[in-house]
Amino acid sequence: MKPVRSQTAEYDSKENFQSMFESWTLQHVQAFFFSLGEICRNPVASILTAAVIGISLALPAGFFIFLENTRQITAGWEGTVEITAFLKMDVDDAAAKNLAEKVSEISGIAKVDLVSREQALEEYRQLSGFAKALEALEDNPLPSLLLIKPTHDEFMEKSAEELLAKLNKIPEIENAQYDQQWVQRLNAIIEIVQRIVIILAVFLGLAVLIIIGNTIRMLIYHRRSEIEVTKLFGATDGFIQRPFLYSGFWFGIFGGIIAWALVTISLLLLQGPADSLAQLYASDYKLIGLSLKESFILIFSGVLLGLIGSWISVQRHLRAIEPA
Repeated sequence: MKPVRSQTAEYDSKENFQSMFESWTLQHVQAFFFSLGEICRNPVASILTAAVIGISLALPAGFFIFLENTRQITAGWEGTVEITAFLKMDVDDAAAKNLAEKVSEISGIAKVDLVSREQALEEYRQLSGFAKALEALEDNPLPSLLLIKPTHDEFMEKSAEELLAKLNKIPEIENAQYDQQWVQRLNAIIEIVQRIVIILAVFLGLAVLIIIGNTIRMLIYHRRSEIEVTKLFGATDGFIQRPFLYSGFWFGIFGGIIAWALVTISLLLLQGPADSLAQLYASDYKLIGLSLKESFILIFSGVLLGLIGSWISVQRHLRAIEPA
């Protein structure tokens, strides 16, 4: 059994800890709402600052969504790697069928589909919009063709060139071409653009830090006399800097929300034209926007930049203010 004095000391320690925690929480709540009140007292300047931050965050976010939509479009194309072999005009349907069976036996080829001259003409008539013009032609100007599916999943450029060279040596084939080369080139371009977006995001993030830091610096100098008096009464640096840190928090979260709104509104404005274009190509493609996770990351990035920018500015400028 503990002595009465020990129990009393332990009780007093718990009471002191609870009192200190309540005081600390109250100070944070006061600074939280005080900083919001300071921002609301200067609505025009605050809105302009948050808007600049929002635009700076919206630019890389918009490029990111653009890249994601581009990747979604090309994702299906990458999985349907095909070689198209155009046959010579004098190859009839029977010879084309025999050639398709012969080509399917070549190593590295999984499947060969034959498109006859009549099938090619009918498909072109339906998709081109020149049905009436084609009716005026006496002969079918289109050759038969073979749609060749390679066996390997990873169809690299070197293996493509080797297979194309083998197909082009066949006498009945006029020309064989790899239909997915431009997709690979497009993906290479996307990778370059992705690196550019990352660099742009870094530069714009630094710009946000500078904007918030300069805003907090102005707030500190605006309240210089108040800070000097507060320091005379023994206030700690942590107590003084707390409202400025929360100001950076508010600027960051408002900027993040504005960035999210700008990206979302832009996607809504583009959705109609994108749907019309998809219908012209008989596609069910839909623009993808910011997911819940990506929206959270965008707003959180604004908050993080706001806190970092305000902390740097406070550490630099607040210590220079000392009561005379």
